[in-house]
Amino acid sequence: MQSSRQPHPQLSAPLSGAGYFFRGISLATQPGTRRFVLFPLLINIVLFGTAFGLVLSQLGTWIDGWMNQLPSWLDWLSYLLWPLLAIATLVTFSYLFSTIANWIAAPFNGLLAEHLEAKLTGQKAPDTGITEVMKDFPRIMHREWIKLKYYLPKALGLFILLWIPAVGQTVGPILWFLFSAWMMSIQYADYPFDNHKVPFTTMRDALKTKRGTSLSFGSLVMVCTMTPIVNLFVMPVAVCGATAMWVDHYRELHRHY
Repeated sequence: MQSSRQPHPQLSAPLSGAGYFFRGISLATQPGTRRFVLFPLLINIVLFGTAFGLVLSQLGTWIDGWMNQLPSWLDWLSYLLWPLLAIATLVTFSYLFSTIANWIAAPFNGLLAEHLEAKLTGQKAPDTGITEVMKDFPRIMHREWIKLKYYLPKALGLFILLWIPAVGQTVGPILWFLFSAWMMSIQYADYPFDNHKVPFTTMRDALKTKRGTSLSFGSLVMVCTMTPIVNLFVMPVAVCGATAMWVDHYRELHRHY
């Protein structure tokens, strides 16, 4: 796609995973980038504004129902388990809503990553438009399906764990959060990787080589996705942050597929 190896001066020093998220905030608001942020932002606002409000209105009822299933001898744990279950529920629905939003916005997120990468590397922006993006829609959706197949078996195992008394309610929410953070990193880093046709397994293994950076980036994305109002804006910011991370850490090794 691009041939120059000249690094962008703003990204010459690699950041922490959390640093890339905050870099994404800056990049998403820069001139020349904002117009590519518009569609992902609108999709996220409509979906999260509706769905997250519904979850928050029902959260207390759901958790009280789960707490009633605990044995009476574990009643003393209720003050600890209630917030843990609340976190687990919010993590689960945040990732679910994020996945749906990303499926809908995937072509536009890929376009945002493509143009931002050109800007960060000092190259001419590609001429890709909406028409070209829509022609590539089947391939993009196939990639999203690959990510979903990677997610579902592990999510099912963690969901079963949550129903194991005591152990599931204490360890389960923590594992849910870590796994969801990992999946957030995969979800958003995949856009620049996929623009270069890097296979999913290669992308996944590359992120594992910098697991700490990936998890800290994904954790902050996850926290913001769980936070009302903030979650309306997180998608384009995460795409921008992940693209900056791609340019710094992975582009030179993987851009020639």
